[in-house]
Amino acid sequence: MYLTREEENILNGEYGTTLQKAIEILVALGDIYGADSLIPIKSAQIAGVSYKTIGDAGLEWISSLKGTVKVPSVLNPAGMDLEDWAGMGIPESFAIKQKEIIKAYSELGIRVECTCTPYYLQGFDLSLGEHIAWSESSAVSYANSVIGARTNREGGPSALSAALIGKTGNYGFHLDQNRVPTISVNVECDISSSDYGALGYIVGKMISNKVPLFNLKSNPKKVDLKSLGAAMAASGSVALYHVKNVTPEQLHMNFDTPEETIVIEEEQIREVYESKASFKNNCDIVALGCPHCSVEELEEIASLLEGKTVNKEFWVCTSREVANNSGDIISRIEKSGAKVLCDTCMVVSPASENYRCMAVNSGKAFNYIPGMCKIESMYATLEECIDEAGDRN
Repeated sequence: MYLTREEENILNGEYGTTLQKAIEILVALGDIYGADSLIPIKSAQIAGVSYKTIGDAGLEWISSLKGTVKVPSVLNPAGMDLEDWAGMGIPESFAIKQKEIIKAYSELGIRVECTCTPYYLQGFDLSLGEHIAWSESSAVSYANSVIGARTNREGGPSALSAALIGKTGNYGFHLDQNRVPTISVNVECDISSSDYGALGYIVGKMISNKVPLFNLKSNPKKVDLKSLGAAMAASGSVALYHVKNVTPEQLHMNFDTPEETIVIEEEQIREVYESKASFKNNCDIVALGCPHCSVEELEEIASLLEGKTVNKEFWVCTSREVANNSGDIISRIEKSGAKVLCDTCMVVSPASENYRCMAVNSGKAFNYIPGMCKIESMYATLEECIDEAGDRN
């Protein structure tokens, strides 16, 4: 892999051990995946934030690093709401460690907003073809597919290394030839907004890490595409997809239809809802916002909760910036007894382990909750999730 003189000097340790470690990681990955060089990135999003997932070893490594990131950088969700962790039932011992992790990242110049939807934040806007280094699977999918930016599914250390150097290896989805669809997905039925998570859950399991081109009868909104991509990234390893006549790169490139084709029928989508139907009315928590809610999603939730008082634990997850910019929506949601949580999500927080069964409207959460939180999950529409929470009025 070609390195500039400055990059060689960094590799030789002339800029300190932190940058030397960072570029060693980038060069090693570049050599493995056949990169010809390092390329500049516009921003980074770094996973490995929750103390639940990285533990003391991760905290020790992050704390050992010195310096400042070269590009705007933000964090993945933490294991708790950084301001109201006690209200989640998080023990103080966990909170202390989580705050140490956040402090260590902050000292590297990283914005300590913890979210899986960085594309909603000021300073993280993207355009077609721009190169970034993002970690969280649903954020990677959205950036690649819905925006048409370019990123591989970075690990926490490689995204942090890219942030410190300001560059990443030129391989994988940074290259034109790897962004071409390799399989067609023909959806033979009209689907509603909540069905996109179920569709993604099904397709991810079927195609693993291929690049699908969807042919849809329905016209998806961006929030639907967010749900679709998040679920495929969780149940499979899909980091890029295209939708005919919808997504920007497909419109720009007009890709040929791949020879390999799968067909999705309505019955398959219904089966996702029905697979855990026995838990209906028996879930002891409802959790929305995986990926984190936009202002528009928060408004829809607030409207559906209007006049209701929930009788079960009810979480709505979003970023702190989105919450702060949503006017009276948060108070309207919380008037019902639901909790709006920032900085965290149901998947990476140990607080989820305090329950038996969680109702979700997210294919991503539906897939991850049983394995990562050791509780049952039930997939439902947004309206069904709110019904599951009950109403004391």
